[in-house]
Parts: sequence; C-alpha cells; structure tokens
Amino acid sequence: SGHPNADALGRLGIGDIDDRMRELEQGGQAYRSDRDLLPVMELITVVAQPKPGADGLYRTRISDATIESWLATARAHDALLLLNIQPGRADFLDEVRHLERWLSEPEVGLALDPEWAVNADQVPGKVFGSTSGQELDAVAAWLSELAKAKGLPEKVLVYHQLHEDIVVDEAALGTHPGVVLVKSVDGIGSPAQKTAAWKRLVAKTPKHVALGFKLFYEEDT
Repeated sequence: SGHPNADALGRLGIGDIDDRMRELEQGGQAYRSDRDLLPVMELITVVAQPKPGADGLYRTRISDATIESWLATARAHDALLLLNIQPGRADFLDEVRHLERWLSEPEVGLALDPEWAVNADQVPGKVFGSTSGQELDAVAAWLSELAKAKGLPEKVLVYHQLHEDIVVDEAALGTHPGVVLVKSVDGIGSPAQKTAAWKRLVAKTPKHVALGFKLFYEEDT
C-alpha cells in the first residue's frame, strides 16, 4: 500500500512506482507456489487528517490525476488497484460513491480502513475508529449493483482490522453477487501478539469472508 511521496503510509509511496512494482513482483515469487502471481496496488485515496479541513470531515481526497497515474501503472503490470479509504468523520459510502468513476474500471477495487472512521466528536489518530457489519454490507451492496449495472468482473472489497472493536456486529455483512470480501488482519506488536490477534479475529469472521494477514514491510521483517 502507499500514497505518493508519503513514506510513512507504505512502501509503494517511496521513490519510483514502477521500481516498487518490480520489487513487489520479485518478492511475490517466493509465495506463489504453483499459482499465478497477481500483484495488488493499494492506493490510499482518502487520507484521514488531524485537522477538520474546510468541510469539517477530517480527511482529504487524492486527485483524479494521481488515481489515473496509478491505474496506468497497475495495467502495465497486470495488477489490481485497490482504492483505500480512511474516511475521518465522513461516511464510507459517501466516499465510495465519490470514487464511482474509478470503480467502474475493471481492474479497480476497494479497501476500507475503519480504524480511521471516527464519530462526530472524535479526531482521527487520537482514538481508534470503527465501523459495523451493517456499514460494510451497505458498501458491498452498492459495489455489487455497480458491477451488475456495468457488466464488470468481480470486485474485491478488503476491510482492514486491528482488533475486535474496530468492526462491530460483523455478522451483518452478507454475501453480494460480484463482490469478493476479504478481511486483512493488521495486528500490531510482536509476532506472538499478531498471531493472537489473528486467532481472535478469525473466530468472529463470517465464513464467506476470505482472510488475509498483513505483514508490515519493515516492522515485521
């Protein structure tokens, strides 16, 4: 994942993006076994902020030109592009609808960061935010309708989760035609802490949600 020229937001934002993609392709060879390698770029498209901004929503949106550039790179590398949303005080669904132009492209999916989704009296970064199974379900339903209306291939919808309180009432997240649901367990801390977080979060995950385990590029290696 990454954001242009923002080293702290992920490896893909460091230096030349084509160099990073070649690095990703090379590193992925060790994990592919007999499977095809499908690189995935995760662009932090909506970035939570410590200040309210003009609309009071504590988030900024990346430019269309940047999304277009990353999409061109994804296509050049036969990769998927996930548009990551850190909504601040905005609603996930509003931010998703704002990206409809890009989500209408066949290679583009979504990644939601609910730890940055805060209430009207909270500030991102000061507290962990949260979402609900109902909110995730509404996004999945919208994405399913978009895919159906435009005849698109399956859309990937990833949601990141650090600990139990970040997604409440997860059972309300249902299945939706044309949408592949993935939970990325983003535990932080020692290997033992990350493994323990994985076990706790997997136990509460709906059976129709695929699972991923996030290793941070520097902290976990």
